[in-house]
Amino acid sequence: MSGSHGRSVRRRTFVLGATAAAGTAALAGTARAAAFGWSDDGSNYVVDTGADLVFKVSKTNGDLTSLVHRGTEYQGYGGMNSHIESGLGSSTVSIKQSGTTILISVAHGTLRHYYAARSGENNIYLWTDKADTSVSATRYILRVKKGLFPNDEPDSYTYAPTTIEASDVFAKSDGQTCSKHYSGLRVMDYDHIGWTGGGVGLWIVRSNHEKASGGPFYRSLLRHQSADGGGLYEILYYGQNQTEAQRFGLQGPYVIALTDGGAPSSSLFPGTLTTSWADSLGMSGYVGAGGRGRVAGVGISGRNTAYPYTVGLANSAAQYWGSARASDGWFSIGGVLPGTYTLTVFKGELAVYTGSVTVTAGGTTTLNTIAIPSSNDPGNASAIWRIGDWNGTPAGFKNAGLMKYAHPSDVRAAPWTGNVVVGNDETASFPCYLWKDVNSGILVYFKLTAAQAAAAHTLRIGVTTAYANGRPQVTVNDAWTSAIPSPPTQPSTRSLTNGSYRGNNHTFTYSVPASAWRTDTGQYNVLRIDVVSGSGTTGHLSAGTAIDAIDLLA
Repeated sequence: MSGSHGRSVRRRTFVLGATAAAGTAALAGTARAAAFGWSDDGSNYVVDTGADLVFKVSKTNGDLTSLVHRGTEYQGYGGMNSHIESGLGSSTVSIKQSGTTILISVAHGTLRHYYAARSGENNIYLWTDKADTSVSATRYILRVKKGLFPNDEPDSYTYAPTTIEASDVFAKSDGQTCSKHYSGLRVMDYDHIGWTGGGVGLWIVRSNHEKASGGPFYRSLLRHQSADGGGLYEILYYGQNQTEAQRFGLQGPYVIALTDGGAPSSSLFPGTLTTSWADSLGMSGYVGAGGRGRVAGVGISGRNTAYPYTVGLANSAAQYWGSARASDGWFSIGGVLPGTYTLTVFKGELAVYTGSVTVTAGGTTTLNTIAIPSSNDPGNASAIWRIGDWNGTPAGFKNAGLMKYAHPSDVRAAPWTGNVVVGNDETASFPCYLWKDVNSGILVYFKLTAAQAAAAHTLRIGVTTAYANGRPQVTVNDAWTSAIPSPPTQPSTRSLTNGSYRGNNHTFTYSVPASAWRTDTGQYNVLRIDVVSGSGTTGHLSAGTAIDAIDLLA
């Protein structure tokens, strides 16, 4: 069995087009007269699942060249096949049948890729084993013919007439923006993505992402549509706004599933899919259920119960996660490869505890209650005022919700400029992102009592990521200006413009002397926040940062 997350991970269905039929549709279609088996047409291995699905895999390069369901061809847009990356090129392709399972193996340099079919199922199970960087293999893309499914979801990528950034962010005629980057979803938020229409559902059920990178909150490509057709992705590694090094090894299974229009069976989801039938297939890097372990925690104390908590496991070889139970913080993460992992507890997306845990094959590592020290959660500190919540995200700030699926220039975005008054809906008024060339110099107005103005205070600004080393320098009442802080380690690629605020959370602290405050309690104090950097270009690609929370400590 491939590794799995804890079963408490949130389940969501994402459909493009007609609403999915009520309930979960069975994946195994009605049996047809054709028998389960395979043949060789000279160019391809042809697999008939014995249900409603016949597919072909090229004998020369391992591409999926045909996907026929109930007589309709779904594979192909723009004359392209479905494949790893943009196609592997010349490969060694072989096939074998073991009882009710057919396995096609593709070897290309150090890379191994597999397609498996089971008798009576309308599914294709896929695994990809990337051993090193000698072969570019960071995604599998299922290319679907145009006209088979409608195109009306906000996170669907549609080629638009105006390119506004690089070659992958576009503006429609109405001023709304679109890009293949704008999924709006974290990996822990979905199990499958796809489309429905005409009584058919076509899906990719993702793998457990144990050999991917970025953790449970990472966002990457999911799907897109264009005039030529559509694509569904399983991302094996994605470099945009990446916080971790690439991991190597076997990823899967991920599943191409066809249904009668409903969602794929939950038995295929990460954390529930069992593949004991694959144990004897001889796939490189495959580790069955018996070679994996589990981590179970009896609870987490010191939580703020207003927030969800997630527990993550990570080392250089693998990553896993599971949700902590709201009532007591209990969690269980199964299907874990043996090894020693860093265990991180997240409040929202903010790390508030780290430890170490060792997992053994066939065993369960049980942890006593994890106690989060009060000082680990910055939200516990007493503050004179606070803008936003310390949860590792810009949630609640101006434009934060839109930025997960739109460009900052989108017509739907509220103005990025404008000053903020503490006590007057300050979080919703403060922009989620600050850029050197767009809205640097934003002003925050607040009042202090005489006692507060007589003392020095610590100002904190928490950020979730930064682009081009953008970081905040502050000035108080034009009387005191902080030093320019050193830039924390952050991803080097685009982030704020491609739908992702997630980087390395960091807190900047500033010791403001009492002499900086205004002693007249009827007057507002004025905090100016500037974005400084020697990097970046202009506009929304100038140096910038995403805000988690800002507060002035008592």
